[in-house]
Amino acid sequence: MSDDKNKNIDADLVRSLADILNDTDLTEIEVERGDLKIKVKREVTVAAAPIQYAASPAPVAHAAPAAAAPLSMPSDPATIVARAGEEVKSPMVGTAYLQPAPGADPFIKVGDKVKKGQTLVIVEAMKTMNPIQSPRDGVVAEILVGDAQPVEFGEALVVLEA
Repeated sequence: MSDDKNKNIDADLVRSLADILNDTDLTEIEVERGDLKIKVKREVTVAAAPIQYAASPAPVAHAAPAAAAPLSMPSDPATIVARAGEEVKSPMVGTAYLQPAPGADPFIKVGDKVKKGQTLVIVEAMKTMNPIQSPRDGVVAEILVGDAQPVEFGEALVVLEA
């Protein structure tokens, strides 16, 4: 009977140690009491989460008059602005957020009129919240990202129309 009692005490101690591991994010605890030595260890595996790529939206073809001259791109990326029906792109890799805080109203909705400098979305990069502002006045035609969605550099976030 005393062996059963010791097993119960040991099991309770092990459970308590396991609870301490879970509560403190420790990976290992070792306890010694006389001849009794108990080590509780949590295996920590570092595995990259599977990357899931979402298909990017198909490019929107805008009909242009045949006589229109091709648009030239400015050499300085800071001078690029969204034109009627064009995309506002992410200037960095990060996570897009559509509202300032969880549960708050979104910055924009499709159909909203926006002013130059108005925040459209936030892109978090390295724990820094970076507001992505409208480069001009316009109307939100499309929101191309979901809340808390990872985004890449140059990925279209919002489509503005005149």
